Amino acid sequence: MFTYYVYILKCTDNSFYTGITNNIELRLQQHQSGFNKNCYTYKKRPVALKFQQGFNDVLQAIYFEKKIKGWTRAKKLALINGDYNMLKILSECRNATHSKYQPLDK
Repeated sequence: MFTYYVYILKCTDNSFYTGITNNIELRLQQHQSGFNKNCYTYKKRPVALKFQQGFNDVLQAIYFEKKIKGWTRAKKLALINGDYNMLKILSECRNATHSKYQPLDK
């Protein structure tokens, strides 16, 4: 049984790259060495591993990776820093149409 890892790398241009692998050490080495010239990180090396989370279920790992890829930089930083209170705040809906902003006597 494999463990699947969702990881976040910080690139030299201060951008973040999110990926998934079943071998975190090998994948990090591949990013560092420029194994794939078409990879986002190829021209942004060296990279630094800032976050990793293991999963026993590949579908859960894929779901989490896709979720993180849709996040803002601020949310990714909160996750990396383990600031779960800030992550919760940044995840709240702020649309004026959200039910939390509607009058109670409707």
